[in-house]
Amino acid sequence: MTSMRLDRPDARGRFGEFGGTFAPETLMPALDELAGAFTEAWGDEEFVAEYRRMLSDFVGRPTPLHLAGRLSESLGVRILLKREDLAHTGAHKINNAIGQGLLAKRMGKPRVIAETGAGQHGVATATAAAVLGLECQVFMGSVDIERQALNVLRMEILGTEVVPVTSGAGTLKDAVSEAMREWVKSVESTHYIIGSVVGPHPFPWMVREFQKVIGEEVLDQIGSDLPDIVVACVGGGSNAMGMFYPLAGLGIDLVGIEAAGEGIATGRHGASIGAGSPGVLHGTHTYMLQDEEGQVLEAHSISAGLDYPGVGPEHAYFHQSGLARYESITDEEALDGVELLARTEGIIPALESAHAVAWVAREAGSLQGKTVLINLSGRGDKDVEQIGRARAGR
Repeated sequence: MTSMRLDRPDARGRFGEFGGTFAPETLMPALDELAGAFTEAWGDEEFVAEYRRMLSDFVGRPTPLHLAGRLSESLGVRILLKREDLAHTGAHKINNAIGQGLLAKRMGKPRVIAETGAGQHGVATATAAAVLGLECQVFMGSVDIERQALNVLRMEILGTEVVPVTSGAGTLKDAVSEAMREWVKSVESTHYIIGSVVGPHPFPWMVREFQKVIGEEVLDQIGSDLPDIVVACVGGGSNAMGMFYPLAGLGIDLVGIEAAGEGIATGRHGASIGAGSPGVLHGTHTYMLQDEEGQVLEAHSISAGLDYPGVGPEHAYFHQSGLARYESITDEEALDGVELLARTEGIIPALESAHAVAWVAREAGSLQGKTVLINLSGRGDKDVEQIGRARAGR
């Protein structure tokens, strides 16, 4: 078994046994075109320079690496926060949206579409479309529209049409399915900006390349004083892979935190690696939630961004090869994580990021004397109403 990270997937678009291109024949030419266009663009110094310029001048990168002094004192663990919540639009999602938006323009596609769960990728895509002059449509589950009303309004203000998806559970999985159906119908003029390291090749690789700026910045900021442990929440897994990939193989314990929801034993969770099995979901072979017949099971999490029944194939590879390990945190623990960070550091994290905070708090007894870096993937403005309802019901 190899334990090396892979610079890129193999010729079949796979990371080890995971990944690949399981897509309708009508999409294969578009995926081939995209893989070629991205490879060419990523090797073009002018394209990369423009991407980096926009990250600096528009997104506000690099984001700070913050020593969480009061949280460290309360837990007895030295804790650093990578402040992706301070990136423009409030989360790491903008790193990828800007990259794919620039690629869409380069490919001559005037229209972009996207899926969104928590709304952060939708807002990031709407933002990128506005600044780059692209038409934009975002597919969002009806349940997520209700619990993320603020982000829906933000997208609409930015000029994007938000399309409700009522099929299935009305959450992220269903939004992805609907966006893929739309892409099949309009592929000649439309680029689909997938928001995570999921989907058919080349999306998992491409999104990782646009997100790895997170971990690369950490290496620049931290120098030789590497952390013992790096922790990030994992739904599809783009914030975690953006952090993990540059740090893999450096002797750091990489820990991905999935959504245990109401508890793994209840069946209402989003722990695709911890409680799932290998299968094919949305065009890629990876770990997913499925029954004995291979039918996709609904995921559950208080955080819309972790409410997905699969995980990026490179995370499946990291898990199988031992490059990272994956744990889970319940809804209740995540709510406690929100209040802990808010009251010690004056930072209200996104419910997704709060899963990582909560894991460090839960495991603090075994982390004494260590340095832990948490990727704070997003801010909690979008979740305040839901957090309030959850607190009222406790």
